[in-house]
Order: sequence, then structure tokens, then C-alpha cells
Amino acid sequence: MSDVRLDAVLAQTVFSDGANVPFGELTIDAARARAQELQASVGWGPMVRVAGVAMAWRELVATMERAGAATVAGLDPAAVLELAPKLWVVPPGGSLL
Repeated sequence: MSDVRLDAVLAQTVFSDGANVPFGELTIDAARARAQELQASVGWGPMVRVAGVAMAWRELVATMERAGAATVAGLDPAAVLELAPKLWVVPPGGSLL
């Protein structure tokens, strides 16, 4: 039986390469590009908050590399559920469900 919460997180769309794609279909290259994009936008004032999200995207890339996962869906479900709030795939103050 599938985990409804995991399914919802993997189905949540994220913006990548000019289009919205399901988080579970995000490739390591797309995740790496997102991490670099966010890191480039880190600044001061309100933009300081982006630093933690950029770091989480780098953590996602490292996790995918260690696991040999071509897409986010190829990761261990526990890792996906742990990283999703840090990446703001799941709203930081709540859940998708």
C-alpha cells in the first residue's frame, strides 16, 4: 500500500526549466540547477531566508548522488518526506493534506 502523504509530496509540482513538473520526476540535474539558482539569489534582508532553502536543495542533490537516484522518486521515502519541508515543496508551516 502506498503512503498517501508520500504520493502527495511526489505529485506536488515544482518549477524547473521553464515548466511545472511533479517533484518526484525532478532529475538530479534539475535539482542542481535549482540549488544554484537559489544560492545566487541569497542576499540580505528578507532574501536571507533563501539561504536555508538553497542549502536544502544542495542536500537533496547530495542525497540523490549518494543513492544513485535519477529522480526524486528514486529516493528512500523517508528521505523525501524529511527533505520536502526544507525545500519548501511542502509548505514550511503545514502539510499538503
